[in-house]
Parts: sequence; C-alpha cells; structure tokens
Amino acid sequence: MQGSEAQMAPQQHAQRIEQMLQQAQQECRDDIGRVSDPKAQALFETTAEAIGGLCKALNDYQQGSEAVWRS
Repeated sequence: MQGSEAQMAPQQHAQRIEQMLQQAQQECRDDIGRVSDPKAQALFETTAEAIGGLCKALNDYQQGSEAVWRS
C-alpha cells in the first residue's frame, strides 16, 4: 500500500473501491451489447446487478445510512 493510501480514512477506501466497481459494472453493461450469446448477456447483466448491490453497500457504509454501519 502506498503512503497516501495508508493515510486514507476507511470511508475514502470504500469510495475508491466503489468507483472501481462502478467502472466494472458499466463495462459489464456495455459488453451486453457487444456479444450475441444470450447466456453471456444474462451473465453480464447478473454480474452488473451483483456489483450494484456491492456499490450500494459501500455507499451505505460511507453515508452511515444503515444501522449496522453506525458506531
């Protein structure tokens, strides 16, 4: 881990990971239109939806919007 990353707050790490996951989610959705195999399209859509759930959890953590993330 680089020095600047070591100084980041947990919420900042969560934000960074959320951004990376959002990029992966968009790539999955873009790939749906790039392939013609219905099974691959379903897989990419399912993957995008699962990533969306992870992004929501990371966002909820950052915002403290769920009781489980409040201390």
